[in-house]
Amino acid sequence: MIEAVGLTKRYGPRTAVQNLSFQVRPGTVTGFLGPNGSGKSTTMRMILGLDSPTAGRATIGGRPFRPNPHAARQVGALLDAKAVHGGRSARAHLLSLAQLAGLPARRVDEVLAMVGLQDVAHRRAKGFSLGMGQRLGIAAALLGDPQVLLFDEPVNGLDPEGILWVRNLMKQLAAEGRTVFVSSHLMSEMALTAEHLIVIGRGQLLADMPVKDFISAHSADFARVRTPDGAAEQREKLAAAIAEAGGAAAPEPDGALRVTGLPLPRISDLAHTAGVRLWELSPHQASLEEAYMRMTQGAVDYRAAAAGPAGPPAPGGYGPQGAVPPGYAPGPPPGVPAPPPNPYAQPDPAGQPGPYAPPQGHPYGTPGPYGAPQPYGPPQPYGQQPPAAPADPTVPHPQDVR
Repeated sequence: MIEAVGLTKRYGPRTAVQNLSFQVRPGTVTGFLGPNGSGKSTTMRMILGLDSPTAGRATIGGRPFRPNPHAARQVGALLDAKAVHGGRSARAHLLSLAQLAGLPARRVDEVLAMVGLQDVAHRRAKGFSLGMGQRLGIAAALLGDPQVLLFDEPVNGLDPEGILWVRNLMKQLAAEGRTVFVSSHLMSEMALTAEHLIVIGRGQLLADMPVKDFISAHSADFARVRTPDGAAEQREKLAAAIAEAGGAAAPEPDGALRVTGLPLPRISDLAHTAGVRLWELSPHQASLEEAYMRMTQGAVDYRAAAAGPAGPPAPGGYGPQGAVPPGYAPGPPPGVPAPPPNPYAQPDPAGQPGPYAPPQGHPYGTPGPYGAPQPYGPPQPYGQQPPAAPADPTVPHPQDVR
């Protein structure tokens, strides 16, 4: 079992992990979720003794990881699949790890076959693809046949077959009574693999519960109801009946209704009583991704700007490219030379060339008709060279001076 008690890590004035406490129990796959920069990797590094906590403690099996003399046989971890010497072969890399842990060489061949790398065992790791590197990292984690396993983004770079293999592997390891702690950003995969979730945001614990309870607690199920197309009166009539019954009906972009607060049989009875014919009445259960986004929307440090039509710049922000801020004249400031002409400038939407647009026309002159010799085209076949132009008698030849 993995246990963290009051785990805190500070880097100068910044607190990466703050008073984090949780348990990862054996026999189940526990997912470790959180936005980028939330402290997941830092927490895993403290569990494995790679970083020292500022406060609190992290133990595996009731004792810290670092002083454990048989750590490689008890704990396996994949934090960085690229942590391998590129000049070594896959087998040589695993063999060196096995020798350090006192493991027999036959175990190397076993894990290579387990992860599907037996055919490339003697290939150098620097030639591996991202997915092959992930498989090699998983093989290193399984080398000591440990009872506790930690994986940070184990399916990164894997193809669908590899993702399915990792999913089944995690479930199999947990079914054997091992402790499996998996960090990932793939919500769809976590929903299929993990049974329990630990969610953190900005270094603090946000949730510690089973997956089903997490989805139910941080999302709302709804029913999708559709009336015949063009029957707006029936849709409004049904929406009024739903509101009178204590439910809520919100219009969808495609004309359907999103109904919450009422079960499907009750909605069907209301439609029948109101004389409204239904084309669709289907339940919709929120996904893990929807529940996660709702849970962590206030704990995201790196949020991309929403796409949309260009508008006035926010105070202190940046306006559209090429726009002139209010109060400033177009062109460079006084005393600053104008920038050189841009050879790739495009005309403005009105069709007028920009202030720095080059002269109109082809940069190498007007192209000739199709089939005419091109100055940069392939040479003509031997014997089919075009005749040379006659010499101009008014221009003296260089040899005439002799």
